Amino acid sequence: MATGWRFGVVWKDTAPSLLRGYLKKLLLFCTASVFIQASTPQLATIVLNPASVGVGRLPADWTIKVNHGKPDVSVCEDGQGGACLHLKSVKSSFALERSVDVDPTQQPYLSWRWKVAELPSGADFRHTSTDDQAAQVLVAFADRKVLTYIWDSSAPKGTIESASSIPLVHITAFVCESGGAERNRWLLENRNVAADYQRAYGKPAPHVKGLRLQINSQHTGTTAESYFGEVAFRNSPQE
Repeated sequence: MATGWRFGVVWKDTAPSLLRGYLKKLLLFCTASVFIQASTPQLATIVLNPASVGVGRLPADWTIKVNHGKPDVSVCEDGQGGACLHLKSVKSSFALERSVDVDPTQQPYLSWRWKVAELPSGADFRHTSTDDQAAQVLVAFADRKVLTYIWDSSAPKGTIESASSIPLVHITAFVCESGGAERNRWLLENRNVAADYQRAYGKPAPHVKGLRLQINSQHTGTTAESYFGEVAFRNSPQE
């Protein structure tokens, strides 16, 4: 009885202090965790992950936009054990697009994998009558200005030029790949959209609000075919 009583007395005397100490430590831990999470930028925002979709289905949060003709889009295997998005254009123009909200000061890099199987013959974005591409990635900003990264049939790689054909619509094109030398090969692209926006428009980039993956061959009346793998905004280039 005496031992039990002492245990009871000790429990009554020390439990509150032990509990208070535990709660203080827990509070400090939680505060530190919140601070670390708040001060550590997110490493990546995955906007397209075909592997999570499955063959034969379209990715969630993406909408098909048709400009001309009939769209041909599907999810298929990439030949490397993964999944990819397949686009084919026969005298048509269409895109998949989705809304995003990305701060380019935190995640300035846009990375994606793509492959072109067929280029629209005679296409060249520098001329309205031949403005077709097998693959392009368009990035829309909060101020309605747009950057487009293209795989062009003719324009040299590294070309940077206005692609605006409609008044009050500001689109700057960056040719990432050109011609068929890399056809049927998966390529990884990394673009610093914050730096590209600054170069194109002479001011810091606002938030990114939309992304579009597009293919078209209606101007040249030909056929184009391309594939897209993962697309993501990151705080550093993907390797």
